[in-house]
Amino acid sequence: MTAKARTAKLEAHRSPLLISFSGLDGAGKSTQIANLQQFIERRGLSTKLLAFWDNVVVLSRYREGFVHRVYGSERGVGAPGQPVNRQDKNVRKWYLTIIRHALYVLDALHLVKVVGKARRLGADVIIMDRYIYDELANLPLTNFATRVFVRLVNAFVPRPNVAYLLDADPLEACVRKPEYPITFLYLSRRSYHRLARMLGHMTVIPPLELADALREVESAFAILVADQQQALGSGMDAARAA
Repeated sequence: MTAKARTAKLEAHRSPLLISFSGLDGAGKSTQIANLQQFIERRGLSTKLLAFWDNVVVLSRYREGFVHRVYGSERGVGAPGQPVNRQDKNVRKWYLTIIRHALYVLDALHLVKVVGKARRLGADVIIMDRYIYDELANLPLTNFATRVFVRLVNAFVPRPNVAYLLDADPLEACVRKPEYPITFLYLSRRSYHRLARMLGHMTVIPPLELADALREVESAFAILVADQQQALGSGMDAARAA
């Protein structure tokens, strides 16, 4: 194989970057995602945005309908001055926890398929609005069996090149999106941090002023791209030398 052919092979095996955003409702994911898309596209790279609930979650319509009928969960998204009484992931019945484990396996398997398909479409960067991590953070992570379950799921789903966890003050998040009781948001925040420690590869963006948080997200992505370019350059140099 010639050096030119080896270089072409290296280019062909370069996989699109996978970026995910996780965090509390009201943590600012939509704002950060929109900004990062612009940041990426200004650098001449193409993006593909996927929403976990719309593109990955299995039987999402039926799951949403169930909580509306059984628990009286209100529809819509909470906004300042327009609170919404959501009754879904904050309902912690024991039988729902068992069902969630089963459904999350289905979602994880579908996630593998969705990401694989998105990678074949040719975008430079795939951005996920929420990820399997948001579901795993909703499980009782203090339970030993659940922690084993989380590690098993994490072992086979695609690992993002950067998995952002947008931290947020629960009180401020509740003001931006008044959907869940504040006590649940505090528990949820604690669970996200516990999950991040378990997985060991999430990039936590602390609660900062918007401009500072935007810079933190951009910086983490810029470091990733620089590392990728350096690795690709090293590979191309090796191909030329051969």
